[in-house]
Amino acid sequence: MDFEAVFADVARVIEGAGVVIMAVGLAVVLIRYAYDVVRKGSGSYQQLRVSLGRVILLGLEILIIGDIIRTIIVDTSLESALVLGLIVVIRIVLSFALEVEISGSWPWRARQSERGMMDP
Repeated sequence: MDFEAVFADVARVIEGAGVVIMAVGLAVVLIRYAYDVVRKGSGSYQQLRVSLGRVILLGLEILIIGDIIRTIIVDTSLESALVLGLIVVIRIVLSFALEVEISGSWPWRARQSERGMMDP
């Protein structure tokens, strides 16, 4: 077994872990929401969205790690590097949009919002 084959397998395992995290996370978040609905009579839709967004962000970060390993070690061509760059840009935009959705404000405004809530 050669070096590239080992890291190709490592990249597949990492990408699989990202997918598993998103799938299991989705199940856990939905079960928790259903439990809240049954227990309290209603669930917090906002909390569902925040939790689901966090699960997706974590899964995307892990998928990016797998893509980076695959591109740097396994498939070192200009075309694969450009594809990786495009994938990373798309995932960064998705991550940024999810973070705004979760927090309800722009990342650079989050500290100002927190300070405003702390000051009477």
